[in-house]
Amino acid sequence: MEGENREKSNLQGRLRSFIFAFNGLRFTVRSQQNFRIHLAATFVAVVAGIATHLCATEWCILILVVGLVISMEAMNTAIEQLVDLVSPDYRKQAGIVKDVAAAAVLVTAVAAIIIGIILFLPKLISINLN
Repeated sequence: MEGENREKSNLQGRLRSFIFAFNGLRFTVRSQQNFRIHLAATFVAVVAGIATHLCATEWCILILVVGLVISMEAMNTAIEQLVDLVSPDYRKQAGIVKDVAAAAVLVTAVAAIIIGIILFLPKLISINLN
């Protein structure tokens, strides 16, 4: 009986962790314009992937890159919220923390754009040549 209660409690804990994660995702979507822009870019990339018939490996690369950009944007939001909590008044160091977190998103997004060009440009060129 005790083992069943522990397993049920563990399952409920896992379920709660998913609920918390979805709450964080909801907050990020609602509060961060850049996150919504990345979601729109994700939609465009998926439509382009379907239209250009990406192979399985290309889909894996695309999904990984999209996941990295979305994750970095969410992490940036978390860092911004934490910095605002611990340093509500302007401090140079707090600004630097926010800037570095934003730079991480920028680097990841630029890498994603480059990967998108590598994935889609040859396919788009071959469509235009045919």
